[in-house]
Amino acid sequence: MSTPILVAVAWPYASGSRHLGHLAGAYLPADIFARFQRLAGNDVLMVSGSDVHGTPITVRADAEGVTPQDIVDRYHNEFLDQWRALGISWDLYTSTGTDIHARVTQDMFLRQLENGHIDKRTSDQFYDPQAERFLPDRYVEGTCPHCAYEDARGDQCDNCGRTLDAVELVDPRSKISGATPVLRETEHFHYRYSDFEDQLRTWLHGRVGWRPHVLNSALGWIDEGLHDRAITRDIEWGIDLPVDDLGPGKRIYVWYDAVIGYLSASQEWAINRGEPDGWKRWWTNPEAQSFYFIGKDNIPFHALFWPAQLLGYGGLNLPTNVPANQYVTFKGGKASASRGIGLTIGEGLERFQPDAIRFALAAALPEQSDTEISEEEIARRVNEELVATWGNLVNRVLSMTNKNCNARIPEAVTLTDEDAALLAAVDAAFGEAAGHYERVELRAALRVAMSAAQQVNAYLNATEPWRLMKTDAERGRAVLRVALEAINGVRVLFAPYLPFSCAALEEVFGPVDGWTRPPLVTGAPIGPPTPLFQKVDLASFVTEQA
Repeated sequence: MSTPILVAVAWPYASGSRHLGHLAGAYLPADIFARFQRLAGNDVLMVSGSDVHGTPITVRADAEGVTPQDIVDRYHNEFLDQWRALGISWDLYTSTGTDIHARVTQDMFLRQLENGHIDKRTSDQFYDPQAERFLPDRYVEGTCPHCAYEDARGDQCDNCGRTLDAVELVDPRSKISGATPVLRETEHFHYRYSDFEDQLRTWLHGRVGWRPHVLNSALGWIDEGLHDRAITRDIEWGIDLPVDDLGPGKRIYVWYDAVIGYLSASQEWAINRGEPDGWKRWWTNPEAQSFYFIGKDNIPFHALFWPAQLLGYGGLNLPTNVPANQYVTFKGGKASASRGIGLTIGEGLERFQPDAIRFALAAALPEQSDTEISEEEIARRVNEELVATWGNLVNRVLSMTNKNCNARIPEAVTLTDEDAALLAAVDAAFGEAAGHYERVELRAALRVAMSAAQQVNAYLNATEPWRLMKTDAERGRAVLRVALEAINGVRVLFAPYLPFSCAALEEVFGPVDGWTRPPLVTGAPIGPPTPLFQKVDLASFVTEQA
């Protein structure tokens, strides 16, 4: 029975290039997971888009003297190009700048307002006396009150990862003028997250299979008390309020509207298909499951704030799991686009094949702890694991078959115990890997695929078909047939990770359309193979950078 699986992926700010840390943190894991679920026969909807309302966009636009829309267009198109280059298999990648997103956000606001979970309050907000304007959180910098990091932003500290309110910063300063901002009263709508504190605590304690750091982080927030938050700001860039209570110059703030993108993107996808209510299969169906792929700095928004907004609206599914990853570090520093730490995705694609990037990052996904990644480590994994174990295996078996079996897949044979043991091991790997996928243990599932490839290599080394072709050609062809059978299964195990190279093998083996070892087509042609992967010459990078 097909299960509806929503794969909801963090929305990147369209304010700058994304780096390999972002890719390893959310986008690659989501794609691997979604690809597996499709092969397993489930009904997958994978959505995300560019967050075009974040204040990082207006900060950058101010710095460059252009409009926020100029910044959005530049980076949204860059993201689209990179997702295509990496094979990220979106059902829809959109943006929060669509009319549909504005409509869904305003509908959610009005429903929650009607339900009593939004109210107006007067609060203090920083005001720049030189620029003569209120400052959204990202326009304020200062010292983090928790870790003393001097360049914390008004919404979050990049050093310790804590979510902040701008008024908490020590020695605050305006990013616009450098002046010391002053607090002034302003009226805004607040979402009453505290209304759902007890309900969310009970819900969180009932979560099974969540990563410990995700659950502990969310419960820690609950234990400290869930605070109400302003969901409007004195800004000109954002979604219009559907009510006039606050007067001019107010917009819905990105903290509130970005997470609504998962719902609005699902509705946009359904409308594009001519099935306006099709989104409900993933959002109101009690049999559906939803997985939110994010970095750990987004845990409170997806394990607390978004569930609270869903509860305030009513009738929509809460997250099944929030498999947030930890951070990727480059030479000891947390990957950061704003601070120039780590390779951007574009730089990575200039240096490595897409499947090579996917493999190296997947082998080091920061699922339970921060993970160090470098160009040297990517190159090592590509050369010593991907090329040496899998690429060379495929190349040598196809080459031997082309040479010794009339360039065709040989006939099936009666299996020896040794043959049967290999194929049984490959077949067993599907169940083992599936168990890891269900727990969102994607590194472990990749290790299962690598282990299966290693077992095929061990079988070849034990049977030595290159020698058999000289002494017992019939047995030699039988061994190659068994090796091809095994490779035909192993390529499916690799398919969620290596879409491009697995697609290249379809010319020989046919399409991958299920989570099982497909049958070989006896007599199918096998031409002289082209290596699946290029060995990486890291010395060329070092020379370029010197």
